[in-house]
Amino acid sequence: MSGETILGSLAAGQQINYSIIDMFTGSIPGSIAETSTLWILVGAIILIATGIGSWRIMVGGIIGASIMGILFNLWGANPLMSFNWVSHLIVGGFAFGIVFMATDPVSAAQTQKGKWIYGILVGVFCIMIRVFNPAYPEGVMLAILLMNVFAPTIDHYIYNSNINKRKKRWESAQIKTA
Repeated sequence: MSGETILGSLAAGQQINYSIIDMFTGSIPGSIAETSTLWILVGAIILIATGIGSWRIMVGGIIGASIMGILFNLWGANPLMSFNWVSHLIVGGFAFGIVFMATDPVSAAQTQKGKWIYGILVGVFCIMIRVFNPAYPEGVMLAILLMNVFAPTIDHYIYNSNINKRKKRWESAQIKTA
């Protein structure tokens, strides 16, 4: 199926007539490999089962995108803000990006807490870029690239926080034994 994507149509102010089932199964116009969320979920299960993909990043991305989608639904100042928050998760490259690109083990956050923060922020920035930049209605790659820059910083602060907690715990144990 070829034609303008749903996000492009919404950014242009046009109405769309696709059901959530059509969007989930991939019966919509869009790029190859990103329209069928169903098959992307199959890929996610394989990546998680083999230990290659981080489920924390995937779930964090869904949480972040859902929160931003719900907030924008409440605000509803333009067609992309009024777009159903569930549809934001299954349209465009979000599902593909959060499963196959954001989970890259080299450029993503490495700590457990860092993976949650990284995933949530990828989801938040993806929806923000989609909504606030109508000239570029797909924000997945930009959000992932932005968070890849900050992944080492997130891990740095998580490491320092853990070191400080252990140091305080050790110091309090020394005081109690003295």
